[in-house]
Amino acid sequence: MNWIDWIVLLLTLVIIVGYGIYQSKKDRTISSYLLADRSLPWYHITLSVMATQASAVTFLSAPGQAYTDGMRFVQFYFGLPLAMVVLCITFVPKFHTFRSVTAYEFLEKRFDLRTRGLTSFLFLLQRALSTGLSIYAPALILSSILGWDILYTNILSGAAVLLYTVVGGARALSYTHLLQMGIVTLGMIAAGVMVVHLLPPQVSFTDALNVAGKMGKTNAIDFTFDLNSRYNVWSGLIGGFFLQLSYFGTDQSQVGRYLTGSSVGQSRLGLAMNGLLKIPMQFLILLVGVLVFAFYQFTTPPLHFDAIPVNKTLQTPFAGQYRELESKHEALQLAKRAEVIKLHERLENGDATEIAASRKILSEAEKEVQSLRKESAGLLSEATGTVVNDVNYIFLRFITDYLPAGLVGLLIAVILLACMGSVASAYQSLASTTVVDFYRRSIAKNKSEAHYVTASRLATAFWGIFCMVVAQYASRFGSMIEAVNVLGSLFYGVTLGIFLTAFYFRKIGGRAVFLGAIIGELFVVVSHIADLTAFLWLNLIGCVLVILFAAVIEKVWPEPRKQLTNGE
Repeated sequence: MNWIDWIVLLLTLVIIVGYGIYQSKKDRTISSYLLADRSLPWYHITLSVMATQASAVTFLSAPGQAYTDGMRFVQFYFGLPLAMVVLCITFVPKFHTFRSVTAYEFLEKRFDLRTRGLTSFLFLLQRALSTGLSIYAPALILSSILGWDILYTNILSGAAVLLYTVVGGARALSYTHLLQMGIVTLGMIAAGVMVVHLLPPQVSFTDALNVAGKMGKTNAIDFTFDLNSRYNVWSGLIGGFFLQLSYFGTDQSQVGRYLTGSSVGQSRLGLAMNGLLKIPMQFLILLVGVLVFAFYQFTTPPLHFDAIPVNKTLQTPFAGQYRELESKHEALQLAKRAEVIKLHERLENGDATEIAASRKILSEAEKEVQSLRKESAGLLSEATGTVVNDVNYIFLRFITDYLPAGLVGLLIAVILLACMGSVASAYQSLASTTVVDFYRRSIAKNKSEAHYVTASRLATAFWGIFCMVVAQYASRFGSMIEAVNVLGSLFYGVTLGIFLTAFYFRKIGGRAVFLGAIIGELFVVVSHIADLTAFLWLNLIGCVLVILFAAVIEKVWPEPRKQLTNGE
């Protein structure tokens, strides 16, 4: 990056952070600090919810996911609009009526303290781990730009967001989310336009999509019903529905966003708009990744997109082996490029037989490329002594190598802003759950508002440090956008089952749902370890198992009716 990029980057970040802190100047109570006094309109909720979900992982890893696996990941979000309908009808009015600060307060009234504690613990565990992955995303950027070790950039990126979150609050998050989403949208559109601009003169936007499509990268829809397929229409509609319903209905990082609404109607409208906008936004982000793939069919890409392990390897005895792999890769890409040009010409001529022949040749060539990339990753891992994976660096490498001064700084700012939005929300949700569901409920009752605000700030600091430690191990998970959702699927189904039992199965008591949740969680973890099904289905499995086990336990070991009256 040159000085123009640094000015754009730093100016953007300073404006966002300064504006957010200014807007939080009135936060003096726990309600104002965690929920902005429940005073925000629907458009704040929509953009805040989207900014919380659309982390740096989304803007950094999703284009790389599309580059390597095509656009089928978009099916992951097909259950989102349906989930928003259920949330608006059931969850939102319940939480607003109960005047909850966290989603889990309701569970104590319906069941008992231990069920509330278990559900809060499951949230804290999965959200802290997922946030570590979200911190790792901007750390990759800083590591690539500055050439620093990932340990130091993890600390820098996590600590910067931590400082902002401790000083700010829910109001600061919401107002900065407004600006963040505007800048993020502008930046991603600019990136897509620039990819098309950088294509060879004879290759148009449509031509690029045609080439990428014939090479299997525009496979957005798959109607095949296969429990072992991660992404198809059915896993998205069914498994995705349960995942999104649990994420938005039981994850405090999202519940805390729409509880800031000034009314039930404002919260509902905010969630409904999120359901309408999220799929098009994710489609466009993945489309940028497909366009980057098309671009690299006419320009030789790096053998490995992460330059840091490559540079380290070139200083070791493995340098000769890696150079040899690079030479093979260059030769393979030249031959592949010639065939891509033929495919482009044949697509214009419309000769189906010749198009099929080119597709077959390119399919084999792509397999060779992927085999060579896998071999190089193994060599880099051996040379550096660490596990390497470059899917999260693909879009970043394209940005830094090819985009003009100023736009590079803007897009780096986009990814860092996305990190600030999602990680700040996660920090605050971890703090609010810790203070409200554990500290204020069981440890320090009847303290002053100032005391709980201070406790919330300290809890935020604790979880920030914990998440930074997790971030140090994030490189082991491969594609971050998949890793985050796999991790969530291990817990979301069980958590959702607890809430659905609370809402719809009034005769099931706290003891039964507590035991059912523990047994259900064990089944989900074992299913994942044994790789019995694709991860999205774990959300459905966990939810159904909790309800079934709880119903059976209640039948076999009924709870005295006097204990159930607290939940009715």
